[in-house]
Amino acid sequence: MEVFKHKLSLQLRFNDIDMMGHVNNAVIMEFFDYGKMKYFDETGIYVEKEDITIVIVHYEVDFMGQIFRNDVPEVCTKVSKFGNKSLEVLQHIICNGEVKAVCKTVMSGYNKRTKTSDVIPEYIKTSITKYETN
Repeated sequence: MEVFKHKLSLQLRFNDIDMMGHVNNAVIMEFFDYGKMKYFDETGIYVEKEDITIVIVHYEVDFMGQIFRNDVPEVCTKVSKFGNKSLEVLQHIICNGEVKAVCKTVMSGYNKRTKTSDVIPEYIKTSITKYETN
C-alpha cells in the first residue's frame, strides 16, 4: 500500500448516501477534491490567490469497494509526479484499512492573465517537496 503523509477523515452526510445504501460515486469525487484542497492548504499553496496557479486537466478513478453510512472514510493525498507544466496527484479513499477508491489527477500550470498553460512555479514544487519530506 502507498505511504501518505496527508490523511483527512471525512464525515458522511445524509445526502451522501444514495438509494443503493452506499456513498454515491459523484460524492466520492467531491471527497477527492476536498482532499486536494486541504492538502494544498497544508503545504502552503493557495491556488486561488496566485497569478500562475494549477488547474485540473484530467481525472482517472478506480472504484474498488463500497462505502456505507456507518463507515468513516479517510482521503489520503500526495503529489506522485512533477513535470515542467504538470503534476500528478495520487489519492486513496480508505475505510477500515481497505482501499475503496483510487484517483489520479493531472494538474497543469495555468496563467490566469493569459488563460493559457504555463510552467508550474518553482515555489509550488518546493513547498510540496518540503511538506512531503518533513
